[in-house]
Amino acid sequence: MNLWDQWKKGFNAWETATASYLEQVLANPSVLGPAGAMLTAAMKTKAATDKAVHSWWAAVGLPTRRDQERGLHKLNQLESRIADLEEQLAAARRPQ
Repeated sequence: MNLWDQWKKGFNAWETATASYLEQVLANPSVLGPAGAMLTAAMKTKAATDKAVHSWWAAVGLPTRRDQERGLHKLNQLESRIADLEEQLAAARRPQ
């Protein structure tokens, strides 16, 4: 048996034992409650940070992410319409 096969067997044994243990730990309500509260707090912090950054960009007079996305959407629409018009023009120029 080569070194790779030995390593792979050891890793598979470790992964099986770890997965079984983590399934039990993560199913425990005393772990899920605090983890959920921590995730909720993190999401509230992210939302507050995003709002503050948005306000700062707007106060400075620079386009916010939403403004940039709106502009890119309009640009994509215009490019699509130009491509359609070019196709129609090419079709109209073709001899029938």
